[in-house]
Amino acid sequence: MDDSSPIARELAHETKRRERLIGRELPKPDKTRVFTVSNQKGGVGKTTTTVNIAAALAAAGLKVLVIDIDPQGNASTALGVEHHADVDSIYDVLINDFPLADVVAPCPDISNLICAPATIHLAGAEIELVSLVAREQRLRRAIDVYAKTRAKNGEERLDYIFIDCPPSLGLLTVNAFCAAGEVLIPIQCEYYALEGLSQLLKNIEMIQKHLNADLVVSTILLTMYDGRTNLAAQVAAEVRQHFPDQVLGAVVPRSVRISEAPSYQQTVMTYDPSSSGALSYLEAAAEIAER
Repeated sequence: MDDSSPIARELAHETKRRERLIGRELPKPDKTRVFTVSNQKGGVGKTTTTVNIAAALAAAGLKVLVIDIDPQGNASTALGVEHHADVDSIYDVLINDFPLADVVAPCPDISNLICAPATIHLAGAEIELVSLVAREQRLRRAIDVYAKTRAKNGEERLDYIFIDCPPSLGLLTVNAFCAAGEVLIPIQCEYYALEGLSQLLKNIEMIQKHLNADLVVSTILLTMYDGRTNLAAQVAAEVRQHFPDQVLGAVVPRSVRISEAPSYQQTVMTYDPSSSGALSYLEAAAEIAER
């Protein structure tokens, strides 16, 4: 194939990216890093980002937990973890004081990756949380107890925890912000994404002031990037200009493979590891680990 053709150039570029990533060891963090993956705008790739970055880090040998607090339970589906109404879930942890250790389940395709699933019961949790004591801190407390339980049982410390949030700022999302040290914001490369971002940052500021002073917006990931449009490039440039330290160099393209993977109850990492979407998430995970 002629090297000067766009397809040949694209293939050569992807091969180089793959060579850089294969067998690469990622550093272990000094302590467990807890990320809340949040954006009040729906459909920006929150769940996709959560499960694929978690899978990429776990595949590199790091111990990762995904906590699904979105009532839709899409992260649980993508990780192949059961989450029908009869399963003990994160709902029982938040409302019925179940230990987190009792609800986590291993991801069948990826070792080192475990998930606390969400069930449909979570849909009513917003209302039930209102009357509970220390309602904003319940997830944080459960994570702390789980860390102590793991240590007592001689299990390895978790390296990363990712909390997948619903697209709203209710008590479930507030619990996630209170439990985390870092916020990862996926931003779709569309105009409306910028409007939603300023509102989200105001809400995070409010959480920092009143509930969790240690919370920082550490990572922004550009998703659904379509290199053929000027708009995508413009949005990406604008976000990078405003948040030069937070935006990752890796950009996730629009990809059929990424969209197909959840219907097979998989992440794109196991569904099609050689796809451009999988490569992008591997690069993003490596950048996060090395920060």
